[in-house]
Amino acid sequence: MNYKKLSAPALLSCAFSFLCNTSHSQNTQHLFEKSKNTEPYDVIIVPGVPYQDQSMKIILKARILWSKYLYDQHIANNIIYSGASVYTPYVESKIMKTYADSLHIPSAHTFTETQAQHSTENIYYSVLMARKMGFKRIAVATDQYQTVILNMYIKKNCPDVEILTIDFSKIDLITAPWPEIDASCAYVDNFVSLPDREKRGERFKGTLGKNVSFPGNDSTYIGSKTPRMAGIERMVNPLIARTPFLSAIYKPN
Repeated sequence: MNYKKLSAPALLSCAFSFLCNTSHSQNTQHLFEKSKNTEPYDVIIVPGVPYQDQSMKIILKARILWSKYLYDQHIANNIIYSGASVYTPYVESKIMKTYADSLHIPSAHTFTETQAQHSTENIYYSVLMARKMGFKRIAVATDQYQTVILNMYIKKNCPDVEILTIDFSKIDLITAPWPEIDASCAYVDNFVSLPDREKRGERFKGTLGKNVSFPGNDSTYIGSKTPRMAGIERMVNPLIARTPFLSAIYKPN
């Protein structure tokens, strides 16, 4: 591996994995103990990374292997892979699902979200999709670097969503089977990369989740609540229930 070509996310993610190995093992043990007394997650969300970007190859592999581990261990019943064609002409979520199919994760339990251009949008659109599909217990499965980036956004907008950070002691990045895939199904003609579509400031806004608006005209999401609205309702509904006047004019869903 040419470490000079590794991106900042790849380097930081690896650094986090070594520096936090003990705490992650403890978190995973807590996860197993918790799963004994509760139902598995209805679905986990796995954010995509650019395909054919050598600097991100190890992160792509880690996220897919982690999702397979969580499914195989019956910690998650379904998987949503999320991501559009952002930096390369391949839809990230379709690439991840293709790998998942090749690794024998049942195709009926894996889904693709193809709109997200930024990490926060991976969460936003996937949570809406999951709720539309009837999934209630939702978690995000990703690496340490992205966990740090997304933690505040998730707590603020969809606090019921949990984060399952990769425990590198549970996956084998070196010797685990890694198939060759046919990526043609994910290829996008006339592709234009994100830096050519958005200025740096616009991309930064997107990273912060500022570009997301509720897709009310998209039939995939009609009837769903935004994560922020769902969080507001969880806080407001108890107050409404205790107030006769409010409860008479407004009935929470």
